[in-house]
Amino acid sequence: MRGGWNGLQALVSNDCPYAYYIHCFVHRLQLALVAASKEVIPIHQFFTNLTFIVNIICASCSRFEELRIAQTAEIAYLIEIDEIQSGRGLNQISNLQRAGDTHWSSHLRSVSSLIKIFSPACEVLKIIDVGTTSSQRVEADSVYQVMTSFEFVFILHLMKETMQIIDHLCQELQSKYQDILSAMNLVSSTKEYIQQYRDDKWDDLLTNVKSFCEKRNIDVPDMSARYVERRGRARHQQADFTIEQHYRVDIFCASIDSQLQELNRRFTEHTVELLILGSALDPRAARESFRIDDICQLVNKFYPQDFTDLEKEQLEIELNHYKHNVVQHSSFQALSNISELCQWLVSTGKSTIYQLVFRVIVLVLTLPVSNATTERAFSAMNIVKTRFRNKIEDEFFYGFSNGVYRKRSCCNN
Repeated sequence: MRGGWNGLQALVSNDCPYAYYIHCFVHRLQLALVAASKEVIPIHQFFTNLTFIVNIICASCSRFEELRIAQTAEIAYLIEIDEIQSGRGLNQISNLQRAGDTHWSSHLRSVSSLIKIFSPACEVLKIIDVGTTSSQRVEADSVYQVMTSFEFVFILHLMKETMQIIDHLCQELQSKYQDILSAMNLVSSTKEYIQQYRDDKWDDLLTNVKSFCEKRNIDVPDMSARYVERRGRARHQQADFTIEQHYRVDIFCASIDSQLQELNRRFTEHTVELLILGSALDPRAARESFRIDDICQLVNKFYPQDFTDLEKEQLEIELNHYKHNVVQHSSFQALSNISELCQWLVSTGKSTIYQLVFRVIVLVLTLPVSNATTERAFSAMNIVKTRFRNKIEDEFFYGFSNGVYRKRSCCNN
């Protein structure tokens, strides 16, 4: 609803300031990474070129076959010079992967697949450049020039490294049964890991890229030379920094800083704190350590209007009784989430005994789920609403025939 009607969130917040909006974490991560990729111009151009490269090479079955032949020849050569080992299940023929706009993990697969078969992909572009029409030759030549440039290879490896760090978080956020506390800790650790990569891994990345280029006869610029900015085909004045500084500051640091900035903006401390405190009521977390102080802090900071001052004092006492009489109950050990806990409290009558605790549980239940389950449900409903409905309407209505409007029902009634 927030995406469909601008201003709705503000209207709800004006009437009820403690109705919190929690966006789907996977969707939020996707928005953060897409925004970060568009913020830095070289990175945005890289993904545009990557899509173009995949489309050119995968445009026909004949090019698929040419790619397979090129891979087979490369694998045979690498085995002959003992650079790779042969064996069952090793050295499988693969293909380039297309990146999807709504699934960030597909970007990692696309980048990784291109690195894996970089040389065979270049060979296919050379073949296109020789035996096709003039327009196709121009496209193949331009793509080849972009693909074999040092800047493209540099960003290709940079994106693989950073996306591998974030992909673990992406996969965990999509798990069906998700521990909110673990997910929030993983968000924090991912930010720290990316920051550490920015601070310590520049030399390793540059060495890896240089080695990759040298093996494939790609020109490596003199990193100590002065950087000359190019716009289109025009050459501008030399800048006051070197080529290495350009790649490190304008691409490496700018890309990672953009990702960190978007992650901090999308995963705010306020939202993270709300969910961490709310997770104290989760039966799985409560069995390990029932955090009474966190629950009291949750009420005082996020739901102050839902409890009177007297009820806030009584809540701590009630939580201590709840800890000994409910958390230690044998049936409580079988509960796996807050929803099951709420139903169990109602069915056993304990919701009336621990009314204040039950009220906190109900408030926490108003927070949407944090994994991709709801997003998948909305996507499925969108398919039903559009594609299936249009198909039914096409089967139901025939249109005009000989001046008569004819129709046929696709059902019996």
